[in-house]
Amino acid sequence: MTSPTYSNRLKNFLFSNTGPGILLMACVVISLTVANSPLGAGFEKFLDKEIGYESQALHLRYPIILWINDGLMAIFFLLVGLEIKRELMDGELSSARKAALPVFAALGGVVMPAAIYALLNHGTETASGWAIPMATDIAFALAIITLLGKKVPITLKIFLAALAIVDDLMAILIIAIFYSGDLHYDYLMYAALLVAGLFTLNRLGVKNTAAYLVPAIFIWYFIHHSGIHATIAGVLTAFTIPSKSNGNAESPLLKLEHALSRPVNLLIMPIFALANTNITFVEGMFDGLISPLGLGIVLGLFIGKPLGIFLLSWISVKLGICAMPSHAGWKHLLGVGMLAGIGFTMSIFIALLSFSGEELLTAEAKFSVLVASVISGVVGSIFLSSISKKTDNKSASTNVEIAKES
Repeated sequence: MTSPTYSNRLKNFLFSNTGPGILLMACVVISLTVANSPLGAGFEKFLDKEIGYESQALHLRYPIILWINDGLMAIFFLLVGLEIKRELMDGELSSARKAALPVFAALGGVVMPAAIYALLNHGTETASGWAIPMATDIAFALAIITLLGKKVPITLKIFLAALAIVDDLMAILIIAIFYSGDLHYDYLMYAALLVAGLFTLNRLGVKNTAAYLVPAIFIWYFIHHSGIHATIAGVLTAFTIPSKSNGNAESPLLKLEHALSRPVNLLIMPIFALANTNITFVEGMFDGLISPLGLGIVLGLFIGKPLGIFLLSWISVKLGICAMPSHAGWKHLLGVGMLAGIGFTMSIFIALLSFSGEELLTAEAKFSVLVASVISGVVGSIFLSSISKKTDNKSASTNVEIAKES
């Protein structure tokens, strides 16, 4: 038998469950390395380069970094939204009590970090950054839980995805209320009308995917110009895609989900990582970790996130409002809460809004977010792996005992 060629081995790696996650982490390392090398300034200039088309009636000329974070990431959110809708219709989230749990968990994961930050920064010049540790970076959190593979129940990935989407929606709402300038309600109305139109198409039984994706481009445009983060357009569109098919054919939802999976995991996410982890280390960053700002961010993300998620989940389940994910225990939820402490891009975005024009504070906040996210990701993955090992050892011991008795 001939050995697989290099190209086949590469293909098998990229298309495996862990391949995209490893690729994403490699891009993080590459981006940090480039940012702190002589190439850093050139790469930053490249990301700030404006491309697109602009006229008096149409404004679509933006920096490359914005096209990545608002454009490509809208496609990522479309894919995640499709996965969530599938689970809501006929899966792990089809039960109302299970579907409610990510909402309560996200609420706890938003309130607790903000409270910790506000407590440590009350009355200081950095008090306005209270929302920085509230956000979960859904892309990196899902990448790490995917890397864990069979060490965690698949239901946890679904729970984390749903939690992170609700978390992002809350963050977008907070940005719109507390950190944005004027909201343009006319653009919001146009977007709402188009979304209503897509739901109408769904009700009328239209199965052509293009009939949904073409208006989705305009929904993205209107939401972007409304002053709200445009990635929400991806989630809204996903929930309008038909989940049922005619006869035995694959549904439009599943077709689109399968079509987007590889481009998102192997192209969009690596580009996202390269563009958003180019953090340049400057003097004063490390000192900022022990300042109220740094401690508020690090403790908010690493302690506040898992604590808030765990507490509100526990309370809602004990009250009978929610139900636990299948094949998952309380330790699993605590581990997922740790992964939710990966704030990264959304937290950095809020930091930029909070300290506009304050370069040192912005640098300290970005570095604190990076440190907190790395700690949360490493500790969370180790914790979830240890649960898996203990479960496997317990199962092995039980099998041995059964064998002895027989």
